[in-house]
Amino acid sequence: MIVGESVKLGDNINTDFIISGRYKFAITDMKELAKHIMEDIDPNFPDKITPGKSIIVAGNNFGMGSSREQAPLVIKEAGIVAVLASEFARIFFRNGFNIGLPLIQTDTSKIEEHDVLEIDLDKGVVKNITKGISLQIRPLPKFMQELLSEGGIVNYYKKHGELKV
Repeated sequence: MIVGESVKLGDNINTDFIISGRYKFAITDMKELAKHIMEDIDPNFPDKITPGKSIIVAGNNFGMGSSREQAPLVIKEAGIVAVLASEFARIFFRNGFNIGLPLIQTDTSKIEEHDVLEIDLDKGVVKNITKGISLQIRPLPKFMQELLSEGGIVNYYKKHGELKV
C-alpha cells in the first residue's frame, strides 16, 4: 500500500523538465540534484514535496524526451513515493521500475492538488480518500511488483542472483 498527497502536473512532462540538462554533468550528487527537480516548470516545486509522502500526478506522456536515467532517480531521491499518470513514455517507464520507483498508469483527471491517495498494487486500485472515489489502475505484472518491493533491478539481482520473468 502506498499512501501520499498529490502534487499535480500537466501533460508532456519531459525529462528536461524533471531535471534540467544543464545539471547533467555539473552535479553528480543525487541529493543535490534533487533540489532542482522540476525547477524549469515551477521553481518552488521542491517546497511542495513532503519526502516519503508526496505522489506526483500528471497527464499524458510523462517522462518523454531523452532516456536520461537521472530523471527517475531525482524523483525517487526527492522523496516522491510514486508517480501516477495517464500515460508514460516507454523508456522512462522502464527506467523508473529499474530503480524501484512506482509508476502507475490510470485516469488522473479526477485527482486534484493535495488529494490524499492510497495505491493498492495488489488490488489494482487508487483510492482518492479526499474525494471518496476509486480509480482502476493498469495492472502490474507480478515481476514488476517484485522489482518495486526489492527497490529496483539491482537489488533484486543481488538478492535472487537472476531475473525470473
